[in-house]
Amino acid sequence: MKVKLLVSMALSAMLFLGLNPAAAADLTAGMKTVKLELKSAGPVAFGPEGILFVADPLAATVHAVATGDTAAAKKKKVVSLEGVDRKIAAALGTSPDKIRISDLAVNPASGVAYLSVARGSGVAAPAVIVTVRGDHLESLDLSSLKSASFALSSVPDAKATTGRGRRRESARTQAITDLGYVNGRVLVAGMSNEEFSSSLRSIPFPFAGSGKPASVEIYHGAHGRFETRSPVRTFVSLNVAGQPYLVAAYQCTPLVTIPLSDIKPGAKLKGKTVAELGNRNRPLDMIVYTKDGKEYMLIANSSRGIMKVSTIDLEKSPGITERVSGGGRKGVPYETIEGWKGILQLDRADDHNALVMRETEGGSFNLETLPLP
Repeated sequence: MKVKLLVSMALSAMLFLGLNPAAAADLTAGMKTVKLELKSAGPVAFGPEGILFVADPLAATVHAVATGDTAAAKKKKVVSLEGVDRKIAAALGTSPDKIRISDLAVNPASGVAYLSVARGSGVAAPAVIVTVRGDHLESLDLSSLKSASFALSSVPDAKATTGRGRRRESARTQAITDLGYVNGRVLVAGMSNEEFSSSLRSIPFPFAGSGKPASVEIYHGAHGRFETRSPVRTFVSLNVAGQPYLVAAYQCTPLVTIPLSDIKPGAKLKGKTVAELGNRNRPLDMIVYTKDGKEYMLIANSSRGIMKVSTIDLEKSPGITERVSGGGRKGVPYETIEGWKGILQLDRADDHNALVMRETEGGSFNLETLPLP
């Protein structure tokens, strides 16, 4: 949910080709100032030029918002904001139990954090984007900013449901489970209404093309079978053996690699399962970063803490094609970062720090800047 798709990859490519990023085409030129209203608040991620991509799953739409927030901060601020849910609720004139923070993204241009927030309960809860500058919170006025929108096709019916019992929910909420920008394209993970409903879309930006989903098949080690219905929950983009790949985490918890070049409209993709990270777990968020010349991923999870994975191990993995029984783990190794408890969302704040949203023992939420491990 974030700048996890390495906007810097696009800039590096431009520099390699001798191009000046500042002289590139204005990506906001085709946008218009309209009264943009969100039906739902889903994943968010930044692209270049301060453009914020906002997923609206209920509307099955991806919005691009020209925030104009492109001025670099004179001094990086360490965030330590206790009870951010209480502060947001107060600013919106409601109570903390009436809001839901879906995602956070840090604008790499300015260092300002953006939160996607649902106000109220149920699928029809109105949604807002909240900016965090130090300890100052403010709702983003979407009606005063240039924006563009892209409606997805082949999405789940609004009346369809998934899951059972307490886990039952509207299938439309799974239309977009994560998104990000890389190399001139917006990548969107989620579910479609097709037979192989796990989908990935690669949409050129400025928005163009059909956005037709590619279907995804993976081997789920804990279940001992190939699966096509469970959507990607969170992903990052990085280079594996010198080629750009999507690294995706699934429920319960396969870790899968997919070449970015394979994600094309209507394609049938088969991901390589490089790890089984343990069952009864839901991956929440991922980032990629470099420390001491080595590249790592951090994966936040619902029940297995923060996992630190060396990306070099992805190249070595032969792939998992047999059942992993008893909730076991197999494939690329990881380290659990013990001090990072209760992390629900995270993004890179800069080259040395992450911004995290942490749930406290009392059930409130804090925003904190933490050194990358």
